[in-house]
Amino acid sequence: ALKKNSTLTTLDLCCNSIGDNAALALSETLKTDSTLTTLDLSSNSIGDNRALALSEAIKANSTLTALKLRSNSIGDNGALALSEAIKTNSILTTLDFRNNLIGDNGALALSEALKTNSTLTTLDLSINSIGDNAVLALSEAFQTNSTLTTLDMRSNSIGDNGALAL
Repeated sequence: ALKKNSTLTTLDLCCNSIGDNAALALSETLKTDSTLTTLDLSSNSIGDNRALALSEAIKANSTLTALKLRSNSIGDNGALALSEAIKTNSILTTLDFRNNLIGDNGALALSEALKTNSTLTTLDLSINSIGDNAVLALSEAFQTNSTLTTLDMRSNSIGDNGALAL
């Protein structure tokens, strides 16, 4: 239905039982959708494999400005895949990766993406497992990124060194 829809701008599928197969189908739709601006897939069962499919869709999509994936299981591999999309996407402004099992490797990949992204304004990385080393890399990215205005990193593994880096 979404492939033929020309009016829907917001799709909220939060708190369902959407797994990898449905996420893959939604990813295919996103590649060609020309109206959807907000997609909320929070609190589903989306893993790192389908985060890769979402990444490819985000690279191709020209209307999506907000992607909410909080409380899934994208992990470091999913964050790595999505960071590649963030590097090239020229419309996405909001990403919610809260509570996604993202550790230092995923955050390091995101820090590289933030160095080149020129549209992202809001990034939620709260309730993950991001430590001081990744925070140091993120803080370096913040020095060159001129668009990010809101960053949520509460409830991670940030210690004194990470706080000092920020």
